[in-house]
Amino acid sequence: MKTGILGGTFDPVHNGHLAIAEEARSYLNLDEVIFLPAGQPWMKADRSISPARDRVAMLRLALQDKPRFKLSTMEVEYEGPSYSVDTIAQLKATAAEASDIYFIIGWDNLNKLPRWKDPGRLIELCFLAAVPRPGYDRPNMKKLETELPGISKKVILMDEPRLDISATDIRNKAAQGLPIGQLVPAVVEKYIKENGLYQKKWDN
Repeated sequence: MKTGILGGTFDPVHNGHLAIAEEARSYLNLDEVIFLPAGQPWMKADRSISPARDRVAMLRLALQDKPRFKLSTMEVEYEGPSYSVDTIAQLKATAAEASDIYFIIGWDNLNKLPRWKDPGRLIELCFLAAVPRPGYDRPNMKKLETELPGISKKVILMDEPRLDISATDIRNKAAQGLPIGQLVPAVVEKYIKENGLYQKKWDN
């Protein structure tokens, strides 16, 4: 069993998230990809985030016709900040013994990994599938190896997809009443409109 984990605030989930999950699923021959919305991500403690109920609802809609994509509300059910290493450890403990977990992250976050909570344990628990992020260079694995020995053996650097879709841009467009139908699934666009999400200016 090979399981991909794609975490994020998903505020909102957009076509870029879905493209990343599908590329990783295909490239790594994953049996499934679990979307893991964050509750209180420690790296975004200074930013406004929509209520978990809305972010989860949008994910349910976006994934409803995609049988290989699953939703886990584990982190939104946490009390207090959530850390990837704790979540992956919990998922690993409940997975079948022979299961491999592939944590899907952006090139930008891979470069920041040495500053995460217990990164050494994280790379023991899972593989890291690093996907491109617009505006960020390909990670320097030699540098990362000096900061976090052993990481080179646990990272798969992917070169696709290269989509420049920003949740911040989507929120701002929605606040201005501009079309977002090419950026998010139709069911997500409908949810945003019907529930009046992002009706103020978002700058983060």
